[in-house]
Amino acid sequence: METRRSVLKTLAGSIGASACGLDSLETFARGLQDASSPDQGSLHQSSSSRPNIVCFVGEGLRWDEFSSAGNKLLQTPNMDRIGREGCTFRNGFVVNALCLPSRATMLTGMYSHTTGAVSNVEGKIPPRFPLVSDLLQQAGYETAFLGKSHIVGALMEHKWDYYFGFVGQADYYRPRITEGVRGQYGPAKTYAGEYVDTLLTRKAVAWLQQKRTKPFCLFLWFYAPHAPFFRPKDMVNDFNGVPIPKPPSFDEDLNGYPGKPRGVAEADNKVGYSEVYNDDPRSLEELVKNHYVGVEDNDRNVGAIWKELERQNLAGQTAVLLSSDHGFFLGEHHFYDKRLMYEPSIRVPMMLRYPGKVKPGVNSEEMVLNLDIAPTLLDIAGVPVPSDMQGKSFLPLAEGRQVPWRKDWLYEYYEYPGFENVRPCRGVRTGEYKLIHYFTEPQEWELYHVKSDPDEMNNLYGKPEFQQLTAQLKERMDALRKDTQDTYEYKPTGIPAHPGPPTTSESDLPRPK
Repeated sequence: METRRSVLKTLAGSIGASACGLDSLETFARGLQDASSPDQGSLHQSSSSRPNIVCFVGEGLRWDEFSSAGNKLLQTPNMDRIGREGCTFRNGFVVNALCLPSRATMLTGMYSHTTGAVSNVEGKIPPRFPLVSDLLQQAGYETAFLGKSHIVGALMEHKWDYYFGFVGQADYYRPRITEGVRGQYGPAKTYAGEYVDTLLTRKAVAWLQQKRTKPFCLFLWFYAPHAPFFRPKDMVNDFNGVPIPKPPSFDEDLNGYPGKPRGVAEADNKVGYSEVYNDDPRSLEELVKNHYVGVEDNDRNVGAIWKELERQNLAGQTAVLLSSDHGFFLGEHHFYDKRLMYEPSIRVPMMLRYPGKVKPGVNSEEMVLNLDIAPTLLDIAGVPVPSDMQGKSFLPLAEGRQVPWRKDWLYEYYEYPGFENVRPCRGVRTGEYKLIHYFTEPQEWELYHVKSDPDEMNNLYGKPEFQQLTAQLKERMDALRKDTQDTYEYKPTGIPAHPGPPTTSESDLPRPK
């Protein structure tokens, strides 16, 4: 059986290019490359003055699943290091808490209603929206993507310098993954026997070891901890005997969700008595412990990248950003999964380390969004941010500069009916309050004072003393929709409500024409 030590040795040891099939792919791509094309790096500042970039994205990684966030059960020294040596944004959020829309937003700096990548069913990014990786590549960066994209086409219409990825769901020990070099892709291949994120990280380390004359941007987007929550072989017994505390809101279901909309009470994502395909956590303890194992596996994979950067003396020249595609319910309100606009679902980690620019140990309380990731990466690279990007760089905040910043923001969710059966909604989140509108009939509302009610137990909507505030927040939500050119009209997904036993996975469903 693998041990943690042997896994780390495999990940961070000396891995030649041939170990990940780069030799043959490189030859294939070289024969198709136009040798007369100019070096894009010559059109911009010299490569030696620009930082390398590593962007880690977790799958449902929560903001509080870190030792540095005060979690006493988890050990996350390698991810903690990003914040310890840089800036931790304590209020990071996503504008759509679902895999595909969130990932599209990270790559484009655009709302889902703008790109049309609004759900896991409607998930294509139109060609008119460049990815941040495209813009970095045009500016002279080498780019690599490894992991789960969930985007229709798996991002393979883009000319990555190196690619090792898949669309949505993966078999943890038999994933089918496509590999490519410089925009030329081989056939998908099954990799049997190796845990998927161990494999992804091994390939990333091998790519980092390639000779290059340009700065690089590595996107390493993990798969764990995604349901059905398979563990690495050497971690199957981790957290045995460890008590798991019950969230204060866990028993809301037993009381019928008092004060909450019926759409919330009727959502399918309940711990212990819901089954959605193969996604059926049977107890709070099982759910939390499996999730925590995935987080600690993420951490050791981040550690393998740190080790390779240090081996090459690149850590001081590399900016590192860590975030997640959404949060995840671990029993709050008796829920698992995400989608709803409650804090465990929409709140994500956001850490940025940038030596020489961001001082170690900085904390920011400003509300930053996944919408801001693309402009931030461009800002780090010294690449102009397109004027139509709807996010804004949070690098100035990390640097400690006083800059105007948002006081509120717009949330949206559209995938309905089917799967977790969460009704579509929009909302506005301020520093103190949150207003949620379930806009299909029968329309329902929620209002929370998140400062005094962080567990979101007391719905204030409809109470006379909050009528004026409610009206103001409704006006503000309308203004944010106008500001972001939100003309999107919701249409049902075509997925059956309350799907039955597993015959396929969500990413394999037919998509609208």
